[in-house]
Amino acid sequence: MQRLRRLWGRRSARVDERCFVVEGAKVLGEALDAGVAVESVYLAPGAGAPELAVAARAADRGSRVFELAPQALERAIGTVTPQPVVAVVPFVDRALAAIGRPQLVVVCVDVRDPGNAGTVLRSAAAAGADAVVVCDGAVDPYNPKAVRASAGALFHVPVVVAGPPAAALAELGALGLARLGTVARGGADYTTVDLAAPTALVLGNEAQGLPGGLDDHLDGTVTIPMPGRAESLNVGMTAAVLCFEAARQRRVAAGVGSG
Repeated sequence: MQRLRRLWGRRSARVDERCFVVEGAKVLGEALDAGVAVESVYLAPGAGAPELAVAARAADRGSRVFELAPQALERAIGTVTPQPVVAVVPFVDRALAAIGRPQLVVVCVDVRDPGNAGTVLRSAAAAGADAVVVCDGAVDPYNPKAVRASAGALFHVPVVVAGPPAAALAELGALGLARLGTVARGGADYTTVDLAAPTALVLGNEAQGLPGGLDDHLDGTVTIPMPGRAESLNVGMTAAVLCFEAARQRRVAAGVGSG
């Protein structure tokens, strides 16, 4: 249980072992659906039919299943009411070079909130993005809160854990993607930009936006007009709006329709 506690609470432990913890039957089921080799499963005494069923699926694929004593899981992960099943799974990120010729990539630059990071992953996966690139300084995509907020999308969209933002953007530019920074105001109206072309959507910090020094690595900026009184959109919402606009434009370009 000490290992489970380390992997849950410490990014350094996750990086050292290249594995992380998922919580809940749904997210574990998504990992299994994606063909991830689940290492081990931990069942709390309150586990019900969904948890037992997904644990059985994992066991059939060679995972070790452990039944825990009362309160053991709460102590291990420091949550008052955890889901009654958690599992240890290996990292799923890959190199950008392994993605091939991506057409739509979402880049997280200094996105710090794990809930926002999970929503970005979920939006990108739902809209059919080819990858999510997480740069140095952004939140760990394997943070338990990010994993939970992704609702399993972490296993269905390729994730690239990159280095410095400038280097990642340079590599994306070399692949022929238009690198578009998202800004609260002053950018091109996102509906007027050709998002059907190969595009990298670059998301900045929740409060400060994109950091300085990236202008030479951007091909333009886009803005979501806000006729209401809000100053800006949540980063996760921004990703959803832009990813689905890109998906809409691609459907139109393919002659599928605009709905």
